[in-house]
Amino acid sequence: MASEGLREPGAHRPFLSMIMSYAASGGSLIIGSAAQLLTFAILARWLGVHEFSVFVAITAVANIAVHLCGLGAMECLVRRVARDRSMYSRMLGHNVILTAISGIVLVLLGAIALPFFFTLSADPATNIAVITLMLITNIIFVRVIVLTEQIFLAHSNFASANKVVVGFAIARTIAAALACIVFGVATVASWAVWQFVCHVLVAIGCWYAVKGLGRPVYGIVREELPQGLYFSIPFILRAVRQNADLLVLSLVASAEVMSSYSVARRMLESSYLSVEALNRLIYPGSAKATASGLHHAFERVRKVLVAATSISIAAAIAVFVLAPVLPYLFGKDYVSLVSFVRILCWVVVPIAMWSVAMEALGASGHHPARASVMGLGSVLGAALTAWATWYAPPAGTFISFYVIEIAMVIVSWSVFLRFVRRDREGAVEHVVPARMAHEG
Repeated sequence: MASEGLREPGAHRPFLSMIMSYAASGGSLIIGSAAQLLTFAILARWLGVHEFSVFVAITAVANIAVHLCGLGAMECLVRRVARDRSMYSRMLGHNVILTAISGIVLVLLGAIALPFFFTLSADPATNIAVITLMLITNIIFVRVIVLTEQIFLAHSNFASANKVVVGFAIARTIAAALACIVFGVATVASWAVWQFVCHVLVAIGCWYAVKGLGRPVYGIVREELPQGLYFSIPFILRAVRQNADLLVLSLVASAEVMSSYSVARRMLESSYLSVEALNRLIYPGSAKATASGLHHAFERVRKVLVAATSISIAAAIAVFVLAPVLPYLFGKDYVSLVSFVRILCWVVVPIAMWSVAMEALGASGHHPARASVMGLGSVLGAALTAWATWYAPPAGTFISFYVIEIAMVIVSWSVFLRFVRRDREGAVEHVVPARMAHEG
């Protein structure tokens, strides 16, 4: 059955075609990640320790908020459009409304609260304006650009989705190089303007790229509101957990440790992109394969697990080997960088393993269970990470990472297998009476 393999159901494409699709998807994410890392390195060198730490802190807050922006509507678009292309206009309108409303609320809340914690300018009005500009850039415009990628994925147009990823990353690198290297930008306040202009231009290009797919039909698809919330809340909580260590480290560790650790974290996120490339390629097909029950895609998910685990191991080995190169990019002041990266790089393996189970639950529409697993894991993980970081920085932080991710593997696959059994038993219960009635 096509639903049991890695290829799209009914597509009947040869295996080589799937490998090429993955290579293109993975290549785009890796190129995008390399460009992001270069952008990170340029900003770290030219902004300096103090300005860079403030930039990382505000970006961390925006990274949490961006998952709330849109209230999970993007996943609903991918899932519904992958199953029925005629839903595109309605789901696009649904996304536009929720993204606009939630984005404006998040920016306003951030503009009110963050100036009490961060100072980017001695003038209070300028400080508020700069922070607001950064929030608009990193919440609303990032969400719009990512929505474009998801629209192409929903239509199985992976080539265009890859172009969005690569183009966005390269645009930010060019902006950072022009701002810092050419024009000598050395403050977050100045970089905020460059970053905003860059995102506006990319967003305009994205709008032009998708306008031919159809105009939005504005309205809320009510049945997808709870599904979207179930999908987004785990990511919000996970973003909180992922930034709890940074917030606590900023209080108890030196600037060098904080900076080196933030780069190591970025490397971990970059190494996961090779697995994400597989998940994003598989998700639309999994949504189709699980339309009649999660058990129909069990063999498909098992093969994805093998592939994701193998890819994550290869990614960890590559990061471990290449770690000594990083100080040449970020500077000799990052003395802990190589050791931190080599300690953290193996965490990608358990992350890859549990993400396969969670992606399968999401594609099949089991969002309450998915949200429960990821949400509870994030809440407990945030508490454990914060405590461990406070108690024994940074060793406690590293230990907490492995404990949390391994626990997530056990819990996520236990839940996934329970739903597979439930769907299979439910299918048998429907088949037996129908067969008896037919024979009677």
